[in-house]
Amino acid sequence: MAGLDQFDNPDIELDVLYGINGLGESLPGWGRRAVSFVGEHGIPVALALLVIAAWFLVRRRSDAHQAVAGAAWAPLAAGLAFLANAPIRDFVARPRPFVDHPDVAVLVQGKDGYSFVSDHASAAMAIAVALFLVHRVLGAVAFAFALLQGFARVLLGVHYPSDVIGGYALGTAVALLLAPLALGALTPLVRRCGTRRGLGWIARPPGASLPAARTADLTEQRSRLAA
Repeated sequence: MAGLDQFDNPDIELDVLYGINGLGESLPGWGRRAVSFVGEHGIPVALALLVIAAWFLVRRRSDAHQAVAGAAWAPLAAGLAFLANAPIRDFVARPRPFVDHPDVAVLVQGKDGYSFVSDHASAAMAIAVALFLVHRVLGAVAFAFALLQGFARVLLGVHYPSDVIGGYALGTAVALLLAPLALGALTPLVRRCGTRRGLGWIARPPGASLPAARTADLTEQRSRLAA
Protein backbone atom coordinates (compact mmCIF):
# COMPACT_ATOMS: atom_id res chain seq x y z
CA MET A 1 0.00 0.00 0.00
CA ALA A 2 1.84 3.07 -1.22
CA GLY A 3 2.10 6.38 0.52
CA LEU A 4 0.56 6.04 3.96
CA ASP A 5 -0.20 9.52 5.25
CA GLN A 6 1.33 8.96 8.66
CA PHE A 7 4.72 8.50 7.01
CA ASP A 8 4.71 11.84 5.20
CA ASN A 9 7.96 13.47 6.26
CA PRO A 10 7.59 16.32 8.73
CA ASP A 11 10.09 19.14 8.59
CA ILE A 12 11.87 17.93 11.70
CA GLU A 13 12.63 14.54 10.17
CA LEU A 14 13.94 16.14 7.00
CA ASP A 15 16.12 18.41 9.10
CA VAL A 16 17.58 15.40 10.89
CA LEU A 17 18.01 13.53 7.60
CA TYR A 18 19.83 16.38 5.90
CA GLY A 19 21.88 17.15 8.99
CA ILE A 20 23.22 13.60 9.32
CA ASN A 21 23.48 12.91 5.61
CA GLY A 22 25.37 16.17 5.15
CA LEU A 23 28.15 14.82 7.37
CA GLY A 24 28.75 12.03 4.89
CA GLU A 25 28.47 14.30 1.88
CA SER A 26 31.33 16.43 3.21
CA LEU A 27 33.71 13.47 3.47
CA PRO A 28 36.50 12.86 0.93
CA GLY A 29 36.23 9.91 -1.41
CA TRP A 30 38.12 7.48 0.83
CA GLY A 31 36.03 8.58 3.80
CA ARG A 32 32.82 7.87 1.91
CA ARG A 33 34.07 4.43 0.98
CA ALA A 34 35.03 3.71 4.58
CA VAL A 35 31.66 4.86 5.92
CA SER A 36 29.88 2.83 3.26
CA PHE A 37 31.81 -0.32 4.19
CA VAL A 38 31.24 0.14 7.91
CA GLY A 39 27.54 0.87 7.48
CA GLU A 40 26.95 -2.02 5.09
CA HIS A 41 29.28 -4.74 6.35
CA GLY A 42 31.52 -3.65 9.22
CA ILE A 43 28.89 -3.30 11.94
CA PRO A 44 27.09 -6.56 11.05
CA VAL A 45 30.44 -8.37 11.24
CA ALA A 46 31.17 -6.75 14.61
CA LEU A 47 27.79 -7.91 15.91
CA ALA A 48 28.48 -11.44 14.68
CA LEU A 49 31.78 -11.41 16.57
CA LEU A 50 29.94 -10.29 19.71
CA VAL A 51 27.61 -13.28 19.38
CA ILE A 52 30.64 -15.60 19.19
CA ALA A 53 32.23 -13.85 22.16
CA ALA A 54 29.02 -14.23 24.15
CA TRP A 55 28.92 -17.96 23.45
CA PHE A 56 32.56 -18.34 24.50
CA LEU A 57 31.99 -16.45 27.77
CA VAL A 58 28.76 -18.17 28.82
CA ARG A 59 29.39 -21.77 27.78
CA ARG A 60 30.98 -22.61 31.15
CA ARG A 61 28.49 -20.78 33.36
CA SER A 62 26.28 -22.64 35.80
CA ASP A 63 23.35 -21.90 33.47
CA ALA A 64 25.42 -22.72 30.39
CA HIS A 65 22.68 -24.58 28.53
CA GLN A 66 20.19 -21.76 28.74
CA ALA A 67 22.86 -19.08 28.23
CA VAL A 68 24.24 -20.71 25.09
CA ALA A 69 20.68 -21.09 23.83
CA GLY A 70 20.25 -17.36 24.42
CA ALA A 71 23.40 -16.58 22.46
CA ALA A 72 22.14 -18.77 19.62
CA TRP A 73 18.82 -16.94 19.73
CA ALA A 74 20.53 -13.62 18.86
CA PRO A 75 21.28 -14.36 15.17
CA LEU A 76 18.01 -16.27 14.83
CA ALA A 77 16.11 -13.24 16.14
CA ALA A 78 17.90 -11.07 13.60
CA GLY A 79 16.86 -13.42 10.82
CA LEU A 80 13.25 -13.48 11.98
CA ALA A 81 13.19 -9.68 12.21
CA PHE A 82 14.42 -9.58 8.62
CA LEU A 83 11.64 -11.94 7.53
CA ALA A 84 9.00 -10.07 9.51
CA ASN A 85 9.97 -6.85 7.79
CA ALA A 86 9.25 -8.17 4.29
CA PRO A 87 5.44 -7.80 4.47
CA ILE A 88 5.75 -4.53 6.42
CA ARG A 89 8.04 -3.05 3.80
CA ASP A 90 5.76 -4.04 0.93
CA PHE A 91 2.62 -2.86 2.73
CA VAL A 92 3.98 0.59 3.61
CA ALA A 93 5.83 0.93 0.28
CA ARG A 94 7.76 3.98 1.38
CA PRO A 95 10.31 5.16 -1.21
CA ARG A 96 13.93 5.67 -0.24
CA PRO A 97 14.86 9.22 0.82
CA PHE A 98 16.83 9.89 -2.36
CA VAL A 99 13.79 9.04 -4.50
CA ASP A 100 11.61 11.84 -3.10
CA HIS A 101 14.57 14.10 -2.30
CA PRO A 102 17.16 13.93 -5.10
CA ASP A 103 19.51 16.25 -3.22
CA VAL A 104 20.15 13.57 -0.59
CA ALA A 105 23.69 12.22 -1.01
CA VAL A 106 23.68 8.45 -1.57
CA LEU A 107 26.93 6.95 -0.28
CA VAL A 108 26.09 3.33 -1.07
CA GLN A 109 24.75 2.11 -4.38
CA GLY A 110 22.24 -0.58 -5.29
CA LYS A 111 19.50 0.36 -2.80
CA ASP A 112 16.36 0.27 -4.91
CA GLY A 113 13.88 -1.33 -2.48
CA TYR A 114 11.45 0.32 -0.11
CA SER A 115 12.64 2.20 2.94
CA PHE A 116 10.43 1.38 5.96
CA VAL A 117 11.67 -0.26 8.08
CA SER A 118 15.45 -0.59 8.03
CA ASP A 119 16.57 -4.22 7.84
CA HIS A 120 20.00 -3.31 9.18
CA ALA A 121 18.52 -1.49 12.17
CA SER A 122 16.00 -4.21 13.01
CA ALA A 123 18.56 -7.02 12.80
CA ALA A 124 21.14 -5.08 14.82
CA MET A 125 18.67 -4.29 17.59
CA ALA A 126 17.36 -7.85 17.67
CA ILE A 127 20.92 -9.09 18.26
CA ALA A 128 21.55 -6.41 20.90
CA VAL A 129 18.39 -7.21 22.86
CA ALA A 130 18.97 -10.98 22.70
CA LEU A 131 22.59 -10.62 23.82
CA PHE A 132 21.61 -8.31 26.67
CA LEU A 133 19.40 -11.07 28.05
CA VAL A 134 22.46 -13.33 28.19
CA HIS A 135 25.43 -11.06 28.92
CA ARG A 136 24.83 -7.50 30.07
CA VAL A 137 28.23 -6.07 29.09
CA LEU A 138 28.29 -7.54 25.59
CA GLY A 139 24.64 -6.61 25.22
CA ALA A 140 25.44 -2.99 26.05
CA VAL A 141 28.25 -3.02 23.48
CA ALA A 142 25.83 -4.48 20.94
CA PHE A 143 23.34 -1.70 21.75
CA ALA A 144 26.04 0.85 20.94
CA PHE A 145 26.70 -0.87 17.61
CA ALA A 146 22.96 -0.96 16.89
CA LEU A 147 22.71 2.79 17.47
CA LEU A 148 25.74 3.32 15.26
CA GLN A 149 24.13 1.12 12.61
CA GLY A 150 21.00 3.26 12.57
CA PHE A 151 23.04 6.45 12.38
CA ALA A 152 25.02 4.99 9.48
CA ARG A 153 21.89 4.14 7.48
CA VAL A 154 20.76 7.76 7.64
CA LEU A 155 24.29 9.00 6.97
CA LEU A 156 24.45 6.85 3.84
CA GLY A 157 21.23 8.43 2.59
CA VAL A 158 19.30 5.17 2.29
CA HIS A 159 16.87 5.56 5.22
CA TYR A 160 14.85 8.19 7.04
CA PRO A 161 15.33 8.44 10.82
CA SER A 162 11.85 6.98 11.34
CA ASP A 163 12.86 3.94 9.25
CA VAL A 164 15.60 3.31 11.78
CA ILE A 165 13.32 3.86 14.79
CA GLY A 166 10.79 1.47 13.27
CA GLY A 167 13.57 -1.06 12.76
CA TYR A 168 14.60 -0.76 16.39
CA ALA A 169 11.01 -1.35 17.49
CA LEU A 170 10.62 -4.39 15.25
CA GLY A 171 13.92 -5.94 16.32
CA THR A 172 13.14 -5.40 20.00
CA ALA A 173 9.66 -6.89 19.65
CA VAL A 174 10.91 -10.00 17.87
CA ALA A 175 13.80 -10.59 20.29
CA LEU A 176 11.67 -10.14 23.43
CA LEU A 177 8.30 -11.58 22.47
CA LEU A 178 9.65 -14.74 20.86
CA ALA A 179 12.46 -15.32 23.38
CA PRO A 180 10.46 -17.63 25.70
CA LEU A 181 9.42 -19.84 22.80
CA ALA A 182 12.91 -19.83 21.28
CA LEU A 183 14.69 -20.60 24.55
CA GLY A 184 12.17 -23.31 25.32
CA ALA A 185 13.15 -25.02 22.07
CA LEU A 186 16.87 -24.24 22.01
CA THR A 187 17.80 -25.02 25.62
CA PRO A 188 16.95 -28.76 25.44
CA LEU A 189 18.77 -28.92 22.10
CA VAL A 190 21.92 -27.41 23.63
CA ARG A 191 21.62 -29.76 26.60
CA ARG A 192 21.42 -32.78 24.29
CA CYS A 193 24.46 -31.55 22.39
CA GLY A 194 26.39 -31.64 25.65
CA THR A 195 25.78 -35.39 25.89
CA ARG A 196 26.95 -36.10 22.35
CA ARG A 197 30.45 -37.22 21.58
CA GLY A 198 32.48 -34.35 20.15
CA LEU A 199 29.86 -31.70 20.99
CA GLY A 200 30.41 -31.26 24.70
CA TRP A 201 32.47 -28.12 24.05
CA ILE A 202 29.32 -26.26 22.99
CA ALA A 203 28.12 -25.90 26.57
CA ARG A 204 29.49 -27.50 29.72
CA PRO A 205 28.45 -26.14 33.13
CA PRO A 206 31.04 -26.42 35.93
CA GLY A 207 31.07 -29.95 37.31
CA ALA A 208 29.19 -31.41 34.35
CA SER A 209 30.13 -34.98 33.52
CA LEU A 210 31.68 -35.94 30.23
CA PRO A 211 29.42 -37.52 27.60
CA ALA A 212 29.02 -41.26 28.09
CA ALA A 213 30.87 -42.11 24.88
CA ARG A 214 33.81 -39.96 25.89
CA THR A 215 33.86 -41.52 29.37
CA ALA A 216 33.91 -44.98 27.84
CA ASP A 217 36.84 -44.01 25.62
CA LEU A 218 38.82 -42.74 28.61
CA THR A 219 38.06 -45.90 30.59
CA GLU A 220 39.23 -48.05 27.70
CA GLN A 221 42.43 -46.04 27.32
CA ARG A 222 43.20 -46.38 31.03
CA SER A 223 42.60 -50.12 30.86
CA ARG A 224 45.06 -50.46 27.99
CA LEU A 225 47.68 -48.47 29.86
CA ALA A 226 47.22 -50.61 32.96
CA ALA A 227 47.49 -53.86 30.99
